[in-house]
Amino acid sequence: MASPGGNISPPDLGPKLVISGICGVVLLALYHSLTYEKPSKKDGEQKPGHLKSILVFCYSCFLKPHSAGSNDTQQAALESFYSTQADVYDTTRKTLLKGREDMLALVAAQLLAKAGKNERARQKKCIWVDVGGGTGWNIEAMSEFVNVPEFFSSVYLVDFSPSLCKVARERFARLGWTNVKVVCEDARKFRLEDYENGLDQGERRSSVTTSSYFNQRRPETGVADLLTMSYSLSMIPDYYSVIDSMVSLLSPDGLIGVVDFYAQSETDVKFRNYTGGSCGRHVNFFSRSFWRSWFDLDKVSLEPGRRDYLEYRFGSVLTANSRNYTLGAIPYYIWLGCHNRPFSSSSLPHEIIERIDAFATESPYILPANKQRVTSALTRAVERTAPEIRSKAFDAAIQNLSANLPLPSFFYQNHHWRIYYDDRLKKHTQFNDEYIYAFTWEDSRVDRELLKIGPDDVILAITSAGDNILSYATQRPARIHAIDLNPAQNHLLELKVASYTALPYQDFWNIFGEGKHADFRSLLITKLSPHLSSRAFQYWLNNAHTFTSPRSRGLYDTGGSKYAIRVFRWVSRIFNIRKAVEEVLSAASLEEQRKTWHSKIRPALLSRIVSGFVVSSEKFLWAALGVPRNQLAMIEADHAASQAVTTNAAKRTRAHAIWHYMVNTLDPVIEHTHITADNPYYLVCLQGKFSPRCHPDYLSRASHKVLSQPGAFDGLRIHTDELEEVIARITPGTLTVAVIMDSMDWFDQSISKGKEGSSTTNSSPAAGQQIRKLNRALKMGGKVLLRSAALTPWYIEQFKAHGFTGQRVGHRVPGRCIDRVNMYASCWVCTKVENLRPPTPVGDDQAGWNMILIR
Repeated sequence: MASPGGNISPPDLGPKLVISGICGVVLLALYHSLTYEKPSKKDGEQKPGHLKSILVFCYSCFLKPHSAGSNDTQQAALESFYSTQADVYDTTRKTLLKGREDMLALVAAQLLAKAGKNERARQKKCIWVDVGGGTGWNIEAMSEFVNVPEFFSSVYLVDFSPSLCKVARERFARLGWTNVKVVCEDARKFRLEDYENGLDQGERRSSVTTSSYFNQRRPETGVADLLTMSYSLSMIPDYYSVIDSMVSLLSPDGLIGVVDFYAQSETDVKFRNYTGGSCGRHVNFFSRSFWRSWFDLDKVSLEPGRRDYLEYRFGSVLTANSRNYTLGAIPYYIWLGCHNRPFSSSSLPHEIIERIDAFATESPYILPANKQRVTSALTRAVERTAPEIRSKAFDAAIQNLSANLPLPSFFYQNHHWRIYYDDRLKKHTQFNDEYIYAFTWEDSRVDRELLKIGPDDVILAITSAGDNILSYATQRPARIHAIDLNPAQNHLLELKVASYTALPYQDFWNIFGEGKHADFRSLLITKLSPHLSSRAFQYWLNNAHTFTSPRSRGLYDTGGSKYAIRVFRWVSRIFNIRKAVEEVLSAASLEEQRKTWHSKIRPALLSRIVSGFVVSSEKFLWAALGVPRNQLAMIEADHAASQAVTTNAAKRTRAHAIWHYMVNTLDPVIEHTHITADNPYYLVCLQGKFSPRCHPDYLSRASHKVLSQPGAFDGLRIHTDELEEVIARITPGTLTVAVIMDSMDWFDQSISKGKEGSSTTNSSPAAGQQIRKLNRALKMGGKVLLRSAALTPWYIEQFKAHGFTGQRVGHRVPGRCIDRVNMYASCWVCTKVENLRPPTPVGDDQAGWNMILIR
């Protein structure tokens, strides 16, 4: 904590008398637990030892009476508090002020990422202003991430405490950093033009006449490339004016970084979409009350308004909410921001919004200049039948701009891969911040053969774990729309895309091939953070232990799918077949693999006990394998049809249906695919990681070489929403491929009645509605690739009734694989052969629709 300025008053002594007794007990414990350290010496100056530093800190904070004396000014009050502890400030704040290094690393990563993209930015040195910089600890600590004397042309430490500024000057004299200037001044009055040569003379504030001061107008933007506040915002009573002054200090492309305490409830930010995410932000009532009361004793305010106003005045780039568990889980946050309107961008704010909207909806960003009659008819048709072909990002941006609010944080990212979504909606929170799939259960090799993706393709696909999205990206299509309702699945894809962008192959392999990386947290902060959305960054910061903890089994033992893998481990222990699993993993041939499977593993894994009590459980099938109730019903229906002639009641139960499905899945895999050589999907289940010999396409060196190139993901858009919602907002006739996996199996199947009361074809209004929207979004000849747990799913007839042909391109029969996963009973390609008529075509509008859908 430091003292940037503001009308601070001395702390009250009364409440501290109560605390002093507690401190006495704490000090006695410290006396016995700490080893006394001899005073250290730097440049001949003696510094207090560790124990003495703690004693001085406790005396200054809890026992010493604070008074400004006769000189009742803010600066005098600060001196009363800091003068006795200035020399021990850095020693005593290491444990208390968590997150400072992370904040510095994050802002350094952002500055380096910007410089890397722009030749002019690489040549330009930055100006940094550390507001409330105190002893200068932050500035010296920044040297861990950049060369401070070379990277910054000027560094200004602004603080209002002479004692702390004295320590800072001694620090930089010792370091020999001549570009650092310590300014002992009220932060509200600090002007860069008073210290920087070369600024516009018209912006300088005259010190001669008072009248000229009142003629000054602070500029809308300044020249500081970086502003930081480290545990100082919570100490400023008049924080509004300081934050406002920082707006005019920051350059158009500048960055601001803040780390500080906070204590907010969920209701404080419930209706705000511009805060960068609400994950971990809520502090319960008892913690809020305690920490606010505790910090109030030292005039440190944890009221919500400080952070709220900061987020209101700037645009949020990254947000991280955390706890200092070393000292009782004190809540603190790290926040990175920028100007809430991109002043210096080559495009105006509305142009940026419209460009992002065009990429999300496949609308042409620049309208054709040709105003012929056909074009006019096309436009009128779109407006009539789809009056609002706008993305939800566009809707949110317009809503914020009209209310004079910052844009959602997605608009301030360095990459616009992730499309805006509201993380507070129940449809997103139902997943409890956990993805189901840590890896994708779709054979990318088969997809490549069936789709033959080219440079003109516009693909829409379900994200899952993102493996197939990345496989499509290696084939360089024009655009990929990745869609998933579960935010965490898209966080996983974002992490993979950011890792391609920022990491060398070996680090990439360790994270996603091995599923473990001891330095993941450091890489996340220093390399990956500039390429992640705020929500994805917060998610992976919270889950960094997945990759780093010695007790963790790694990435592939996470998500809902981990339950299936753990059940297999449990079965292998119960039936004592762990050595048999190792034999499969070391099998040099298919023959060895088959022998071990049939003699040792199959009798245990496919036993009726496991099938009846575990695998056939509806809860297990959903949590571990992502099999919903409707899909389970399709499996049971196919099994019932195959067992129609049998009189054995046991063979017509759900348990037997699941057992039969497992047999048809696993037996052919073992018989026809060599797991350690060419089946990464089962290899990762058995050993918890991939191998250099056997892995998905996206993990190869060749894929990394392609996808690590600049601009490799310019065509990627990641939507967090229902499939139908995204399709409905895509311009008609623009998609060429839709990969919907087994999502159609999730629809309810209903039976409609004919005129005579007899049953007709299966019909689901919801399924039919989605198929109509797919027809509308696809070009003529566009393909829908889908898989199903049924041999002939009921909804294929609906595709045929809505302008598609349906071709089964693979089906599973006993003893034969459909692909290396073999999890689905059939694979289909439905091709669009007919345009559905728009709801209300009138006159020339029909011609417009025909032009759209023929494309």
